[in-house]
Amino acid sequence: MAVQLTINGQSVEAQGGLSLFDQAEALGIDVPTSCRKQGKCKECMVEVVEGAELLSPMTEAEQHLKGKFRLSCQTYVTGVSGHVRCHTMRRGQMRIERQGLTLTAGLPVSCESIPLDPAVTRDGDRILIDGVEVDRCGGPGVHPIHGLAMDLGTTTIVVRLLNLETGELVADTSFENPQRFGGAEVMSRIAYDTDHPGKLLMRTLAGYLSHAIEKFPVDPKTIYEMVVVGNSTMRDLFFRQNVYSIGQTPYRSITEIEMAEGKRTTTSLEQSGLRSLLPIHPRARVYGAPIISGHVGADAAACMLAVDLVHETRRIAIMDIGTNTELIVGNKDRILAASCPAGPAFEGGAITCGMPALEGAIEEVAIEDDGSFRLGVIGDGKPEGVCGSGLVDALSELLRTGQMNDKGRFEDDVHRITLWHGAEEDENVYLLESDVNELAQAKGANVAGLHVVFSTYGIDFDEIDVFYLAGGFGRHLKVEASKRIGLVPWIDSAKIVQAGNTAIEGATIALLSKTKRQEMEELVKKVEHCRLETHPSFFDFFVEGCQFKPVEPMACAR
Repeated sequence: MAVQLTINGQSVEAQGGLSLFDQAEALGIDVPTSCRKQGKCKECMVEVVEGAELLSPMTEAEQHLKGKFRLSCQTYVTGVSGHVRCHTMRRGQMRIERQGLTLTAGLPVSCESIPLDPAVTRDGDRILIDGVEVDRCGGPGVHPIHGLAMDLGTTTIVVRLLNLETGELVADTSFENPQRFGGAEVMSRIAYDTDHPGKLLMRTLAGYLSHAIEKFPVDPKTIYEMVVVGNSTMRDLFFRQNVYSIGQTPYRSITEIEMAEGKRTTTSLEQSGLRSLLPIHPRARVYGAPIISGHVGADAAACMLAVDLVHETRRIAIMDIGTNTELIVGNKDRILAASCPAGPAFEGGAITCGMPALEGAIEEVAIEDDGSFRLGVIGDGKPEGVCGSGLVDALSELLRTGQMNDKGRFEDDVHRITLWHGAEEDENVYLLESDVNELAQAKGANVAGLHVVFSTYGIDFDEIDVFYLAGGFGRHLKVEASKRIGLVPWIDSAKIVQAGNTAIEGATIALLSKTKRQEMEELVKKVEHCRLETHPSFFDFFVEGCQFKPVEPMACAR
């Protein structure tokens, strides 16, 4: 008998004496590393989903890891028979929205309509940031000027490379956030960063981001500015801020505390390319967009910029569903915002067969009249798991066909519903009632946020003019399925606009335009923050939201 080793879906008979890193290399799998397999850079992580007992004990270099994570350069197969299945933290390009679009009146408009006035400019052979010289080089044809926009999500990361003199989108990339070894959601990562010295979360991310930047088709030293947006925890971790206060009531970033004390005039952050541990120009400016309050972060600020909320006269809502869902309601006269602690379930986390929106993920589910499942798979290959949009589809179809009730319980004493039967038992893709419970709680947090914000504003769901479903997840949802299970309100579907990744759009706009960046800085100061946990009906709203039924108009309290 031998041990079968499967890495990123590729299988081979495990070779004695070779680390998981070496065996991945033999399969042609690119494993991130900066230390040549010495266990120092902490980048070559794999998540072991089966067969952990067949692996060598954890080494001293792995003591910072917990759960299913290992360093592949330190890990060897020591068992004599069985199956080890794992994957790297970079399983391939995430599905992202590539178009350089923003939104005006709900319609896509080219980013060329944004005033091109970047902070980085050229004066002969001099490169300036806000008029201060940072480099000397050749002219435009010899030495272009580039910038980066990054949406730093809890689960996924999107990076865009732009030419700052033309506004052209040169390239983009996306990948899973490697900080997952510190926990799936922000509170776990706050605890991890507090308990582990050395800024391991930031250093690991910087390593992965450096590899991504070095693969762009330009000299990294031509990158002179970077705009970073993300929730408060993700942004502050990147800028090496102490995040302990974000995890303790009243949940405020150190920048928010210092601003209240008069020590700063904005919650935005800046540091050099050198301090960011990135291969960009060492004197480049890395700008962290301002946060709003608490867990309502810079990604929410970027969303407001992308939909031009500062000039909006209609009542709009923006809901960016993710591990940390942001919800914004209002117009230029009044804006309310809240953060909903949904957790990672709708991004594939904490789900038995869940996965991000990578190749092999089931993204569409329909139940035929004969009871069989019709599946849509990213990449059109063999299903390997199910991502967020596929989970919403599956729940909606199970509810529609009576195989699941509105409490999330399967009918007829069924405990497992198999979406895909693989050649082997361990290749099956299925849903358990425990998975549905995870999804119910994630949905409950979002619905509670909707109730609190709308009732605080004094309007009901059907009084909204435009409901933006933001984010890559929101872009690929089926609206009717989302309404059926109560993920979004039961309003006229014509009002719902699937806006895509408005956070990266806002970051792009802030990178290309100092005018728009300042507009964002002023806009965040007008936002009223709704703290969900202090609302007297929050728990009731949450319990009601955990049920799989439409969220009807007039359901929210006045």
